[in-house]
Amino acid sequence: MIEAKNINFYYGNFHALKNINMKMEANTVTALIGPSGCGKSTFLRLFNRMNDLIDDTKLTGDCLIEGQNIYGKSLHIDDLRKKVGMVFQKPNPFPKSIFENVAYGLRVNNMGDKNFIAQRVEESLVSAALWDEVKDKLKKSAFELSGGQQQRLCIARALAVSPSILLMDEPASALDPISTSKIEELIHTLKADYTIVIVTHNMQQAARVSDKTGFFMLGELVEYSGTKKMFLSPEHEQTQNYITGRFG
Repeated sequence: MIEAKNINFYYGNFHALKNINMKMEANTVTALIGPSGCGKSTFLRLFNRMNDLIDDTKLTGDCLIEGQNIYGKSLHIDDLRKKVGMVFQKPNPFPKSIFENVAYGLRVNNMGDKNFIAQRVEESLVSAALWDEVKDKLKKSAFELSGGQQQRLCIARALAVSPSILLMDEPASALDPISTSKIEELIHTLKADYTIVIVTHNMQQAARVSDKTGFFMLGELVEYSGTKKMFLSPEHEQTQNYITGRFG
C-alpha cells in the first residue's frame, strides 16, 4: 500500500532524512518512534505532501501509494489528500458546529447532496466512536467538546471523505489517559478499513497499537520490524537503548 524508496529529504542544507526504505502494508498500523528531531514527523508528512508547504526543501527518491509515485506530475494534490487523511498532535477543530466540522471536506470537494452529507457525517462519527456522545448536539460548537472528544471529531473529519490511509502525528500526546485509551481502541477498530501510520513518543502506546514499528535516529531508519520482535529482541543496540530508556 505505502512504500518509501531511497528517500532523502533536506530542509535547506540540513539532511533530515537519509536513504529511507520502508514498506507499509494495507490494513496495518505502523508506529514511527525515535527521539525528538529524528525525522519521523517529516517522514510521515511526505505521504500527504504537507512538506510542500515549507520553503527551501528538497526530496529525492520515490514515495509510492498503491504503486503510484505521489510526487509525479500527473497526480493532483487534492486527490491525494482525499485518499490520505491526517490527524495532528493537538485537536484542531474548526470554529464551526460539530456537524459542519465533519461535513467540511465533503462540501469543499462538492461530494454529495444534503442527504448524502448527513449520512456521511453520521457514519464518520460512528467510525470515530463519537456518535453516541454528540448525536443530540450536532449544531453546538465543536469547542464545547472535551479535548479527547475534539480529537475524535478531527478523526471523524478525516474519515468523512473516505480516505484509505490515515496519518496520525502523536494523536494522543495532548490527552489524558482515559481519552488516550479511547483513541488507541479506535485505532484498533479503524485498522480493518484503513492503513494507519502513527508517530508516537510513547513506547507503551507503540507496543499496544502497532503491527510494525520503525525506529528513527538522526534522520536514519535504524530498524524496522514487527512490533513484538522489536520490543522483545531488537537487532540493533541503538534500538535496545532507546526502548529501555537509556537515551532519548
